Amino acid sequence: MYYANGQSPASVHSPISEQKEKTTDVDEKAREAPVDERGLGALGDIEEGDEALKLIGAERTAHFSDEYNRKLRRKLDLLIPPLCAAVYFTQFLDKTSLNYASIMGLPITGQHYNLVSLAFYVGFLAWEFPTVFISQKFRVAKYLGVNVVLWGIVLMLHAVGTSFGAFFALRVLLGMLESCVAPILILIISMFYKKDEQARRISWFYLMNGLTQIFGGFVVYGISFDSGRRLAPYKIIYILLGVLAIVVGVCILIWLPDSPVHAQFLTREERIAALERVRDDQGGTENKTLKKSQAIEALTDIRTWLIVLSTLLTSIPNGALSNFSNLIIESFGYTSKQTLILSTPTGVVHAGMTFFCGWYSDRKNDRMTPIIFALLPTITGAAIVIGLNDSGKKGPLLFGTYLIGSFGSVLSTIYAWNASNTAGHTKKSTINALTLVSFGAGNIIGAEIFQPKDAPDYLPGKIAIMILLTVQLGVCVLMRWINLHLNANKEARINEEKARRGWTDGDIQRERERHAFADLTDKE
Repeated sequence: MYYANGQSPASVHSPISEQKEKTTDVDEKAREAPVDERGLGALGDIEEGDEALKLIGAERTAHFSDEYNRKLRRKLDLLIPPLCAAVYFTQFLDKTSLNYASIMGLPITGQHYNLVSLAFYVGFLAWEFPTVFISQKFRVAKYLGVNVVLWGIVLMLHAVGTSFGAFFALRVLLGMLESCVAPILILIISMFYKKDEQARRISWFYLMNGLTQIFGGFVVYGISFDSGRRLAPYKIIYILLGVLAIVVGVCILIWLPDSPVHAQFLTREERIAALERVRDDQGGTENKTLKKSQAIEALTDIRTWLIVLSTLLTSIPNGALSNFSNLIIESFGYTSKQTLILSTPTGVVHAGMTFFCGWYSDRKNDRMTPIIFALLPTITGAAIVIGLNDSGKKGPLLFGTYLIGSFGSVLSTIYAWNASNTAGHTKKSTINALTLVSFGAGNIIGAEIFQPKDAPDYLPGKIAIMILLTVQLGVCVLMRWINLHLNANKEARINEEKARRGWTDGDIQRERERHAFADLTDKE
């Protein structure tokens, strides 16, 4: 498999118009394999390739104008990102429902509350690899829709249980069912969108984490005025969120496409165009064959483990703050009702930073620098909260808490890195699963760094957050250096092969197109 910078064929035609178009690969992806001595013309058994090969050929035969592709992208944008956003909105709202319930009469307190908090991630962690590989055997969107409906049912059952054991078991089940969300959404975005479009689309659904904090805060604030004579306020929360999840799940089953090949809302010509527009990215689409070699390659790539480490360093603070942020604000001296309203600006900061990082990432073809942008305000905010501990200065403490919300956009950029910098379906699934396993492990640890004995200030937990995210700055700088180093090596090998074979940029581009849907990885 050969990857290079180059231009697409000059002659472009479609039902819309004829024109020339250029495509340049400037992502941080480092492609590493030498050219096959046979010229890479033979793709082998088509069954080893992507599902896309059932609809289009190994070589590009249909060309579409920029205008045609823009109209197609708008059509995709009207359906896919909104549905992905609905799922993520529902997931984060459901996942953090415990945070709202904690100040709404939840009968689980103290160390039992900590254990129930981490129970979600126990299920999430245990089921992440199985759910990713099961989803590869089925239509991914249908598999996702079923899981969303089921977790809606499980969430409603939280209104029935009152004991620690019941809540723990239900939270484990909830984590298992929600563990498939991020890998599937990343996969769907990578199948329909080009590399320089993916970070923004991922940010569009990931910023729902911030919006849910705003929405959830105001909704729960309204529920808090209920007398609770017929139904405890925390039970109303679980019933409402459960119904919402079921509705979203049904919508996913009906409308979200599994891949461009099976996108029924597109005409046959549009499905072909959807595949051709992502051909140059070499990322492939859907393949239902689990390939051991690709899994091994993922496990032996140093960048995989740096992504895992970066995710872990982000997820520990996330596990702490997603369940304790309201308790921290309440500790400043506010009532429960005031806390619900005062927690909402954190969501604005989170959503704003996520949107900015997605835009910057695609605009500059840079996945690591936006992470640094997101971490710096959080480290500053943590320093403010720690420095002013016990000062009684509510305004500065709130300001520091809001700044901490900026780090939430980091995982969105990591998702975008996985989507645009990984080729081979099994390799991509493996890296996504490892990322989410690290996410689950980090959240389990995070749920324990805020100990009841440290209440109400939780100072050791705040210090841990600042240290962890400072370390992550160094990991991001190292990751960026490795990517740039591998890119330089790739360019040198490309130029060497061009000189040895007498190939032009057009020859290089032709080889890239032939292997775009062969389900090959970076090194194959």
